[in-house]
Formats: sequence, C-alpha cells, structure tokens
Amino acid sequence: MIQIDNQNTEEIIKELCTSNGLSYEKIDQEGPETSTLEMFFSGYPKIVGMSFFPNLTTLSLVGQSIQKISDLEYCPLLRNLWIAECCLTKIDGLQYCTNLEKLYLYYNEISTIENLETLIKLEVIWLNNNQIKEIQGLHTLQNLKELNLAANLIHKIGTCFDPNEQLERLNLSGNRICSFKELSNLTSLPHLKDLSLNDPQYDPNPICLLCNYATHVLYHMPQLQRLDTYDVSQKQIKVLAEATVMKKIMYYNMRVKSVHRQLNEELEKLKERKCKLQKLPEDRIKLFSCNLKHLERELTELQTSGKIQNNKSIKSKRLEIEKSIDDSENTDETSEESSLENKFFLKLEALRERITFWNRKLDEIEKIYQMEVKKKKKSNSLVVQFLLTELETVGNTRFEEGSPSDSWFNSCYDLILSRFCAWDFKSYGITGVKINRIIRVHNRILRMIFEEKFQLFLDEEVLSETENYRKMLECLFYVFDPDLPVKKKQLLQVLEDGFQAMEEHKLSRRQAVLLCNSLSMCERPRIEFLQQQTKDERKNSNDLEEPFRHGKLIIAKVFLGHSVPAREKDPISQVNYPGANSVFRPRKHLLSDTSDADDEMYSSVEHRNCDCRHRQCEWFVFDHELVLPEYIVEFEYTTLVKVQSLFSTLSNVIVDERKKNTEGFILSSDLQRDDEVMNMEPTVKARPKIVCLDEKTVLSVAKANIYSQIVVLNLHGNSLSKLRDISKLTGLRKLIVSFNEFTCLDDVYHLPNLEYFDASHNHVITLEGIRGLSKLKYLDLSWNQLKKTGEEINVLRKHTSNVLSLDIRHNPWHKPVSLRLSVIGRLKALTRLDGVQITEEEAAAASCFIAGSKISQACLLEHSRTDEVRPRILSVHPYAKILTEISKNKVDSQTHFSSSWYPKITVLDLDGQHLSKIANLEKLENLRWASFSNNNLTKIEGLESCLNLEELTLDGNCISNLEGISKLTKLTRLSVNNNHLTTLERRVFENLSHLHYLSLESNRITSLVGLQKAYTLIELYISNNYVSTYQEIYHLKETADIESAKDLFGGRLTCDMIAERLGHSDFTKMQELNWTTSTIRTVDLAPADQFRNVCNVNLQNNNLTSFSGLIFLPNVKILCLNYNHIESVLPRQKPQNHLTNRQQLYQKVTSSGYGQQGPSKGNRDAGFGENLPPIMQSLEVLHLGYNGISNLAQLQLSRLKNLKLLFLQGNEISQIEGLEGLQLLQELVLDHNRVKTIAEGSFARQNSLLALHLEENRLRELNNLQPLVKLQKLFLGLNKIQELSELEKLEGVPSLRELSIYGNPVTCKMSHRPLLVFRLPSLQVLDGMTVSTEERARAELHLIEQQGIPAANSPMDSGFPGLPITFSKHPPLRVTNVNLLEGINHLFGSDLMFPHVFEDPLQNEANKYKKSKNPGMVTTNPRSIHAEIALRQVKGATANLLNQLTQQSGTTRTAYMHQSSRENDGRFKFRLSSSTEKSYLG
Repeated sequence: MIQIDNQNTEEIIKELCTSNGLSYEKIDQEGPETSTLEMFFSGYPKIVGMSFFPNLTTLSLVGQSIQKISDLEYCPLLRNLWIAECCLTKIDGLQYCTNLEKLYLYYNEISTIENLETLIKLEVIWLNNNQIKEIQGLHTLQNLKELNLAANLIHKIGTCFDPNEQLERLNLSGNRICSFKELSNLTSLPHLKDLSLNDPQYDPNPICLLCNYATHVLYHMPQLQRLDTYDVSQKQIKVLAEATVMKKIMYYNMRVKSVHRQLNEELEKLKERKCKLQKLPEDRIKLFSCNLKHLERELTELQTSGKIQNNKSIKSKRLEIEKSIDDSENTDETSEESSLENKFFLKLEALRERITFWNRKLDEIEKIYQMEVKKKKKSNSLVVQFLLTELETVGNTRFEEGSPSDSWFNSCYDLILSRFCAWDFKSYGITGVKINRIIRVHNRILRMIFEEKFQLFLDEEVLSETENYRKMLECLFYVFDPDLPVKKKQLLQVLEDGFQAMEEHKLSRRQAVLLCNSLSMCERPRIEFLQQQTKDERKNSNDLEEPFRHGKLIIAKVFLGHSVPAREKDPISQVNYPGANSVFRPRKHLLSDTSDADDEMYSSVEHRNCDCRHRQCEWFVFDHELVLPEYIVEFEYTTLVKVQSLFSTLSNVIVDERKKNTEGFILSSDLQRDDEVMNMEPTVKARPKIVCLDEKTVLSVAKANIYSQIVVLNLHGNSLSKLRDISKLTGLRKLIVSFNEFTCLDDVYHLPNLEYFDASHNHVITLEGIRGLSKLKYLDLSWNQLKKTGEEINVLRKHTSNVLSLDIRHNPWHKPVSLRLSVIGRLKALTRLDGVQITEEEAAAASCFIAGSKISQACLLEHSRTDEVRPRILSVHPYAKILTEISKNKVDSQTHFSSSWYPKITVLDLDGQHLSKIANLEKLENLRWASFSNNNLTKIEGLESCLNLEELTLDGNCISNLEGISKLTKLTRLSVNNNHLTTLERRVFENLSHLHYLSLESNRITSLVGLQKAYTLIELYISNNYVSTYQEIYHLKETADIESAKDLFGGRLTCDMIAERLGHSDFTKMQELNWTTSTIRTVDLAPADQFRNVCNVNLQNNNLTSFSGLIFLPNVKILCLNYNHIESVLPRQKPQNHLTNRQQLYQKVTSSGYGQQGPSKGNRDAGFGENLPPIMQSLEVLHLGYNGISNLAQLQLSRLKNLKLLFLQGNEISQIEGLEGLQLLQELVLDHNRVKTIAEGSFARQNSLLALHLEENRLRELNNLQPLVKLQKLFLGLNKIQELSELEKLEGVPSLRELSIYGNPVTCKMSHRPLLVFRLPSLQVLDGMTVSTEERARAELHLIEQQGIPAANSPMDSGFPGLPITFSKHPPLRVTNVNLLEGINHLFGSDLMFPHVFEDPLQNEANKYKKSKNPGMVTTNPRSIHAEIALRQVKGATANLLNQLTQQSGTTRTAYMHQSSRENDGRFKFRLSSSTEKSYLG
C-alpha cells in the first residue's frame, strides 16, 4: 500500500505506469498510444499525470483514496470513466470530458448530482451507494439511457426525469420512496424498459412493501420488460394488471357516484324544506302585491274621475303625508278629499313596507339555504376526496367512517370529551362540544415507517427497568398553524404524506410538529385568529353563528422518545435541543401570556377546583415520522347562545319575541302587523273576475268608446289566459295583466307604442310569441314559471331590445347563478334589473362574461392539449379534465397564427365557461376527449366534424335530447348527468358501436327502450331518473360482449362487498361467512390470510360453478354450497374459441373463479386424484346438495383429503366414483340421486365410513359393500331391491347397527325383517324401530321352526345344504359371545359347552357368498346354525323364561327425522341420521 504522506506526483505516475504495464521512462512515447488505464485497490490518492495520456478513452479507478476529480482536462477523448469505491464527495472536474458516454461513480460519498450539464453525450451513469437525497442536474442529458441511483437517500422523484425521454434502464432500489404518486412520474419515460425499485442486491423501497405495488407499476408503465430483475414482458401480465386496475376504477367510480347520489338526496330534502319555509313569505308577498295593485288601480280610477287630484308624484306625496302627520296637532281639520288621498298613500306605503319585509325574509331563507348546501357539498367533497385518495394509493390509504357500534369510535369520543374543559372555553361562550363525525385513517406507508422508526429507537436505546417504552406512546391533538389555511388539499396531504407537508410549508415558522393533550390548547390559536379576522367584518349581531363553531381535529399516535422540558429563551429547534426527540411545555408555563380576562377566569374559586390545566401540556416533536395521524374528527361547539337551525325539521318557523337571533325566522308580531296593514282603510272592494276578453269588456275596463282611444289597459286580478285581439290596440302604452292565469304571452305582439308591460304573478312558461314591442321600456315578468335562460333572453333581445327596466325575479331559472350577468350582457340598453340599478362595473363585467361564453380561438388555445396517448392514471374523472390538469402539451404559441394547429388538438376541456352553444369546432378533426360540463347548453350541436371523438362529457347542462351524437361512431364514453333528458332515442345509439360507458344520472328518463341497440355497453349508470318498472331493465339485452363483462365483473363476492356489509374491513375477527341467495358466480377474497379465522362458510342458493376463491381460505371446516351449479372443485376451462383474451389470461393465473388449471380430462375421467395436490386441508364438512351434479369423478373431491362428512343429496349421480382420496370420510349422503349399482371400486378405500345414505335411488343389487368394515348406519329406503338374497349380502358389513330399507319391493315379503334380524347380529335399529333381544329370539325361533330342524350334534345332521362339510374335528364350543342369546346366557354361566366349532367364515372367501339350493332359506353363516342347534338344546329349559322376558321388555321405536323442502314441483326426503350432521346444519 502506498503511503499518501510520502508520495509525490512522480511516484504516483510511476505506480500508474507499473500497474498498466507501461515504462515510466518511455511514457512520452507510450502515453499517447495508451487508450485504457486501470488502478485497483492501491490507495491512489489523487488523479495526476493525465497529460501524458491525451488519447485516453477509458479510465478505471476502483478502491482508491481519491477525494476530488482532477487532471482530466487533458483527456478530451475520454468516453468511459470509473471512479468507484473511492472517497469522492463532489462531482467536479468533468467539464472538459465532453465525449464522455459512461460514468461510474458508485460507492462514494457524493451528496449532490451536479456539474454534468456539458456532458450531453452521457448514456450511462452509476451513482449507487452514495448520499444523494434529491434527483437533480440531469436536465441536459437527453441521451441518457441507463441510470443507477440505488442505495441512496432519495424520497421523491418529481418531474426530474421529464427531459430524459431516452432513459431505458433505471435502478432506484434501496431508497426511501414511499408514494405511488412519485412512481406515476415515471410515466414520462416512454422508452423505459428496465425498472428496479426492489433489486435483490439492495433493500426495498418502502413502497415495494405495500399492496398492489407491482400492479400499479405495470399498469402505469406497460412498456416495461423487466421489473425488479423479473421478466414482465409477457402480454398476459400487462393485460391482467390493466384488468385489475380497470375493476378498481370501476368500483371506486360506483362508490363516488353513490356518494353523489346521497348528496343529491340530501339537497333535495333541503330544497323541499326551503320551499316549505318560503311558502308563508311568498303567500304574504302575493297577498300584499295583489292588494297593492288593487289600491293603485282604485287610486288611478279616482284620479281619472277627478275625485282626487293628480298633480303630484307619488314621491312628493309621500313626503307631504309625512309632513302632515308631523303637523297634525296644529291642524284643526282636513278636507275629505285630502283625507281619502292620505289613506290611500298611507296604506300603499304600508303594503310596500310589508312586501319589502317579506322579500327580506325570502332572502334570509335563501342565504341560510345556500349555507346549508355549501356545508353538505363540503362534507360530500371530503368523502369523495377520501375515495379518490384510496384509489390513487391503490388501497394503501383508507378512510373508515366510524359509528357508535365501533369500539374505536367510542374510545376516540371519550378521549375528546376527557380533554375538554369547560372553564378553558368560558371566555368564548362555549359550554360543550358535539362530535359530528370520526374518520379512522388507515395509512399503511406512514404506519410502516412509524413502526420501523419506533423499533429502531427501541433497539438503540437502553431503557432502564423503571422505564416503560409504552409510556412514551401518546395520543395527542395536532395544533394547526392559524396563519396557514387548512383547506381540504392540505388536510389530505397531511393524512396521506404525514406532517412533513405542513411543517415544510414556506409560510410555516415551525421546526417541529406541535401537538398537545388539551382541546383548549389545540383550538385556542384558531378561535382567536378567526375572532380577530371577523371582528371588523361583522356589521350586526344577527350573524348566524360564531365563525369558530365548526372545526376539525387530527388525533395522532406519537412516540415522544427522549423528551425534555422547554427552556424559556431558546427557540424550539433540534439545534437547541441536541439528543432530544421531543420538547414539552406544561400549560402553567403559558399562563403568563394569557389575557386579563383569562387571568380573571383562572382566579375564580370554581376554576381553582379544576385541575385540568395542571395536566395540560404541549409537545414539539422533531421527527415528523414519529407522528402518525390516526383519526380525523369533525365537531362543533355548543354555546350560551343556542343557534337553532332553520332547516332542522324539528324547528318552528314562527318563534316568540324573546329569541335573539331571528334571521330567517318569523315573529308572531310580524303576523300581527300584517293583519293591521290589511285592515287599514280604505278596504278594497272585490270585483267580478273577467274570464274571457272581448271588445265590449276591453272598452268597459278602459272606459273608452273605441280602441284607438285606449292608452292604458289594467286587467289586473282576473282569470284571463288569452288576450284576443290585443294587437288592435295600436295606441296602447301601458298594459297590466298581473295576477291572471297566463301560461304564454303570444297574443302580445305588434304593439308599437307599448312602453309599460306588467305580466307578473302569472304562470308564464315561455316568451315565445312576443314580438314587435320596439318601444317597451318597463317589463315585469316576476313570479312566473320561466326556466330556459338562453331562449327567453334571446326573445327579449330580439323583440324588446330597448327595454330599460326588467324584473325577472322569482322564476325557476335553470342556471340562476349566471343569470344576471347574462341578461345585462345581452340586453345592452338595460339600466335596471330586478329592482337594482346596473353599475358601469357590472356592465363591463357582463360584457366580459358574454365574450368568454363563446368558443373563440383564444379559448381553444387556452383549454386544449395535443396529447395522443390516453393517460394511465388512477382517477374517475374524465380524461379531458385529467389531461388538461397534468399535461403541458399545449398548442405552440408560434403556430396559432396559421390554421395548421387545429388538427393537433386532441383534448378540449371547456367546463364552466357558461357556453350556450357548441360552435367553431369544425377544424378539430382529431379531437378525442372533450368535456363541456357545467355550461348552459340546451342541445348537442357543433360536433359533426369531430368524428374521432372517444369521450364526451356534458354533465350539468340543460340538454333535453341526445340528437347530435349519432355520427360519433368512435365514441366509447358518454356522460350526460344532471340534464333534462326525458327519452333515449334508439336511432342515436344504433351507430355507437363502441360505446361501453354511459352515465345518465339525475335526468328525467322514463324508459330504457332506446338502449336496445347499445350492444357494447359495459357500464350503465341511470340512477335518479323516472324509470318506474322492472320491465325497462329487459331492454338491456345481453350480447357476447356483455356476457364477457359479466364473466369479468358480475356476481363477484369481494372483500369490498363484505366490508360494506360489515361496516369495516377488519376480517380477522370473522368466524362465519353467510352470503346466500345473492347470484354469486365467483369468489375473490384476496389476500385470503385476512380470513384466517373463518371456519364456517354458507353460500347456498347462488350461481357458483366451482369452489372458486374459497379454496384459498386456510381454515374453513364447514362449507355449504347447496343449490348452486357446482361442476368441479376447481374451475373447468371453457373451450378456447369461446373465450376472450382476458378470460384466457384469468385461467392462467391464481385468482378467484378463473385462477387455476384443473387436471386434464383424462385424469378427471379416470376418477383418481392421487397425483393432484391436496387443497382445503382443514375442510371437514361439505354440502353439495341440489347442484345438478352428474359426474362425481369430475368434482375432484379426492383432493379434499381430510373431509369427514359429504352431502350430495338431490343431484343426478348415477355412479359412485372419485372418492378414493377420502380415506377419512365418516358419513356420505347420496339420497335422491340416480344410482343403480355399486361398482367394485366405489368404496375401495372408505374403510372409515360410519354412515351411508342411499335412499331414493334406483338400486336393485347390494354388491361391493364389503370394504365398509366400520359401517354402522346404512339407509336404503325407497329403492328397487326385490330379492331377499340381496339383503343377505349385508352380512358382509359386520359392524352394521342401523339399517333402513323401507319403500323397497322386498319389504312386501313378510320374512324380510326376521331374516335381517337373524342374519345381522349387530343390528340394533331396522327401519326406525329398535331390534330388541326378544325380537331377535323370536326371529330365530320363527325361522328354525319354519325349516323343521331336528336336534343334531353336528352340522352334517342339521340338514342345511348350505353348510360346509369340511368339519373334521369336534372340539367343544364355548358360547361366550353369542349375541342372539345374550338375554339368557347369564342363566347358564360361562361354561355352556357345544360339541362343535367352526372356522371364521370371513376367512373362507370360497363359501362367503354361496347360495343355498333350498329356496326357502339361505344359510351363509355357520355360526348362526350352531346358534340354532344350541337353541334347540335349551329350548325346553328356557320356554318359561322367554315368556317372562317378553312380558317385561318392550320395543323402542325411533322416528325418522326428515327435512323436507320443495324444488320445482317435486318433493324429496333428507334424513338427518347423524348427530354430527344435525349439529352442523343446526
């Protein structure tokens, strides 16, 4: 090893030459010829002598002590540079190596990527195993193809790779990347083929440990060939990833729509409540307005008749009246005329005052309504954002809303209440806190980092015996910085990324995460900030509520670690508190900073008794990763001033006078004042209402002789619906038709001199027909039913262009928000609208509004993009909206002067532009994704040239039909939610052959018949419409593609479905899964380990064809699949020509329903599953009744090795096979099948079988039962057994205790029961009746007497031809276990001897089933013959005893237990003969 201290430059160069086989003396000659130099592990201290090698192309320096790159300015031709495993701290000195192509600087101490801007030819960079924290300095390396940044300290990716589009290989393993959003940034690398985030040589990134990591990467980067060193080039893998993501997006899209649907329902309830609240004010306004117009008409008539002078204006008269009231004490008398006039004007003024009052109430109700709507939308928006966050994080961040049934909800609730002290809030008027909602945050990545840090701390810290690390864990409240706005975006960022996002905010002054254990300490900064903020803004004391009333709270789990007390003078920072994990500051140290009011409050006697403040404390945690957000709480304070919600269904609109806050409410004194005004003089006399208008009536009302004299026509307060021949009044200047029954005003036309027109308080729904009113100045259309904003304004602009004053209030306009600006912008002459003067600023704003509501060239340039590839992003938003937000591919500003930029536009997002018409899109021939939501469109037009359009979004408009999209044949997604559609035209959908997504929610559609031709539809959303009958669903006919969609997505039992039913997703507590009658086709419960405690599964009455994903549940013991369509344990493959590519892929992967390849047909038909691996090894009880099973072998039941009870009743089984692997089977039920015979191998290995049920089959023979050596119960009822000889074969079942043969033809023979009792010595129950000892004795006596057997001493003498004749010896026979005589054996003791013995008949296979030639009786058991002989010898001695036994003993009968049910019109019997089965089915 060369010592650095003693080296000089010459020695270093000599060492370099020696290492590379060069001569130092000839370096001048050999140096220029050298192209490659290498130095390995020699302690080379610095780079020197490069001037001798001007043509050097490769330099390798590994394992040296180089701290700085130098002397390379002499090597301009250098292409490959290795400086690895050295001590480099900085990238420098390479600016002259402009030809460098490969740079290897791994295993150094580099912290920043820098000084590479000039190396534009670089293709390979290795910077792994350094100290790099941020990816930067690569923006000029556009030729970069390979980059290795493994084993660094990188947390974020960002957009740093956007310029490096040629990058093909990227290694980021061993870093700290923990966000899926960061991975999404890699989609900007179109040529990336090899990506490593979890290289086996390095530690994985935290994100690699999360669920769905590989799926996320493969979906976003389908061009990848290798991922984490694994080959992922197969197309099937990419298709599977895309299908998985598509299903997730579809699922969350439905959930988001459900939330929107719930919001719409709540808004409808609010709207109904508002209508009810506005009913009284509206009725009062109509009443007073009607009386006001009555009085005005009366006054006008009196003035016209001369009874009252008409020489003063109303305004001057009003002032005169006020003055006369003031001087009334000095006036002795007034004239009668003046008195009447004053009464008119006083009442008119009072009526106007009441109208103003009730209009104000309407405005108050509307204001409160809008606030309630805002609250609902805000809450809804937060829930939607939670769902979108779940989708974006692929389920690794979830939000669970709690309820009182959840233990964690109650714990959290109690925690908040325990940390609320009323004395702390007394100065704010707060008396309590109410919890509105608690949401639990499940953030896998934050929790994993927290636990990792926590464990690391425990491993490093040496805790004393008295310390307990659990005491260092606390649940604390996060204290928001009041100077920073806590909006939805910031809140979600904290819940997703942790508290680093808030503490690193550019406006934040904190250097630690501030938390506390007191609600007052947490909320005090916010309350005071809001109070100060609104102090100058509050004009009166009638504001609805305090600004701080509603709040949000984040509860975090905190590891305090080594915590030290705060010092007064030192700022809270890690520098001032080295070695500390957190700093705490008790509340008592903060009291010196409190206000005087607080000091007074603290000094009160009552508060001294409260010790809350002694426990209150705040903490500053330096490491944000040790603070884990777990709950978010929405709450509100209760205050001394009770705020009663006007929109509460329990609140009364009319309140008493003592109520302080009366905004929106009505006082009883208001109603009294109304009555007083109505009773004022003069009273209005009722007039007969005019129903039909004719010439005579018109002249009478106008008090004129001819039409030409009529200037004013007041038809107020009648029942007119038509104004016939009104156009003949050419001299008419003023027309009043208020409070009539008009629905249209088409009779009002060609009145050239009309200046004043009052049509208020009618039922006008359209202005079509109005024309020729060129001089009209005043128009009142208030209190009608006008809805279509654009159409009505266009009529007014065309036919009443000179109108100066217009009143259109209290109409149900479709788009009321933009109504005022739209009217002002289009009616240029207007000076007054809805009783409010139009200002110049308002007129200018309206002009800008109108200009911006048209699709102009500038509008297209601003809101368009030129992307050609559909974005791969996890979102439910339209692609047009997504691309407009994330894409930077705008039209080049230099080319917009020519028309060549139009075809480049592929994306157009014109949401919320107040468009009334789609126009100027003729040149956008390549437009693919377009959105026109939240505009004023009434029809679809202007898209005829956009034939390449794939997605069209038109939500939130006023569209009434879908005419205009029938030519868009490439359309795949169409959304027309929240419009005015009433029908779906069939011809529109006939040409949309690619449409697979259609959303028509919140319209007025009554029928789905128009969708009969929409064959390609996969997703249809039609909620909140007027479809009222189930028959409409039948219009959605199934096609091959829809069937394919059903195969992929329909009838799936998923974790999400179970979580929705349970209300939580903690499946580890489940022990039973019961999901019957739900049309389930497949089961997908992944990961299956979370169902590890489920032991009982009931999926009766569904559509399963296999066990599907149930085979992965590890501990299921009981599985009930009755009434399904089970064909096999594992899914059977469909013919390949009938499957889509996606379905073929599903067959090849391990997933629910499609996941495994079953055995070949040959193996299945063979019936032997011994070569197949076992599955569901915990399963003990299986119910497969009524599944239509015909082939037992294809079921592959042999793979269920530990099965003990198998129920197959009610199928179509004709042959018993495929049970070879069920060696532990104890009970088999095959009732109600089609079994004709029992084959030789049917029960070859069922030597453990205890019960066999074969009732209601077609058995004629009872062969091959001899392997069932342990069989105790056999049920053969309702078969076709005819011969007694078949019953004798049951002797081969030695352990048989219970037998049933009722309903067979053989039971018609009287001797069948004695024969069975005689032949089966272990039999205890026959056909439900107990076999007693006396019955057995009688049966034997009966059979012996029938045969007439003489006393004999040997089998030869017995006369039974079926007995063997091979007995040569006659040793004595000791009768000790003859069951037939067990009732009398004790009388003779154990030494009762018989002279003959015989061999075990079970060992003599030749004679086992030999039939007797005597047709009357068959004897196959020699032991029975000896029993008969013995019985004959003792018959006389025991005759009396048998009689006595017969009298004392009785027969015990047992009843059958049947479970009956119906299937179609047939009936079946199901025997519950086993106590085990009863318990399982019970």
